[in-house]
Amino acid sequence: MTNWYCTLCDTNSDMPEKPGACPNCGADELMMIDPDQGIPATPEDVRDIARKRLKGICAAYPFCDGNYDKICQKEAYGKPIGFGGAGQGTGFRANTLALLNVRFKTRVVGEHAEPDTRVNFLGIDLDFPVMPASTAGIERYNNVVKELDFCRAVVRGARLAGTIGWRGDTWFYTPEENPALQALKQEKGYGIPIFKPRAQDVLKRLITMAEETGCPAVGIDLDGCGSTIMARHGQPVFRKSVAEIRELVEFSSLPFIAKGIMDPDDAERCAEAGVRVVSVSNHGGRVLDSVPGTAEVLPLIVDRLEKRVLITADGGVRTGYDVLKMLALGADAVLLGRDTIRAAVGGGSLGVKIHLDHIHKILKKALFMTGLKNVKDADVKILFP
Repeated sequence: MTNWYCTLCDTNSDMPEKPGACPNCGADELMMIDPDQGIPATPEDVRDIARKRLKGICAAYPFCDGNYDKICQKEAYGKPIGFGGAGQGTGFRANTLALLNVRFKTRVVGEHAEPDTRVNFLGIDLDFPVMPASTAGIERYNNVVKELDFCRAVVRGARLAGTIGWRGDTWFYTPEENPALQALKQEKGYGIPIFKPRAQDVLKRLITMAEETGCPAVGIDLDGCGSTIMARHGQPVFRKSVAEIRELVEFSSLPFIAKGIMDPDDAERCAEAGVRVVSVSNHGGRVLDSVPGTAEVLPLIVDRLEKRVLITADGGVRTGYDVLKMLALGADAVLLGRDTIRAAVGGGSLGVKIHLDHIHKILKKALFMTGLKNVKDADVKILFP
């Protein structure tokens, strides 16, 4: 008998052969591990497994920057975008370069204190202001994980780490068969669904489903209007006017998030439409080439909105140090995209928790070394001009 371990629900099952599905949670056999072969315990363990599973797509480099020597970018010309960036990948690289150019002041004189990283986001108490981003479509990469299991892994892993996961939308999601909403229903609504900018009637149907599932918030990925793959599969996406955004905000009983914002004027329009959160993001550099990094435009949007709404940011965030940089530049919370995918592929909900715990640990160290007792106090004063 072998004591098979499920990385999704953290349970063991004694069976002579690897089961086709977890007897406890129903996860696919891809989530099952023979403990004799080693259960991942560190971010490196998780990354090593992800590297093998994502062979030819993502090499899970320690520094994920979309450079020309990275497999996701150098083999992308003329092929589907995969894990890389649009065009030459300059938007992808701009995200990491923008954060590299932000530098801390080391401040070590003062009272000794353990930093407090707790925040409240839309009424949700989080142990730290980091959330998995609204990624989707992982099932179609080497079939490394079933889409439903991926969604559940992100949501469960985030909850175990003391935060909440966002869930995305893609071309093979429909109102009738939506892995994100199915996962959220199984996980009692503890996650935030972000939908592509589909037709208004479709979005209203999806929003109603999210409300019935018990989700605490909902939103749309506005820069998803550039998704050609959605239209090719009979699910067209659209630019949204202020009136259309307001219509969705007023239709929903939930706090509304507008994601994919890179321009202060767009941010202003979203605030006028009544959204509760503006999510600054260039979609990981995946919808338009030759755009700036999010860390470059974040301060401009923060200044324009003047704390009227909450602001999240993503793009190139790889460490707890990067998280603090975004917070110091004005974000209220930070999202992790590609790293969350690798964590879920490499270790299910366990992998996601391991990765988020590591981010949390480094964020605390960064706060301590910049002299901050509370993450809410992060601002440009801890940065070199």
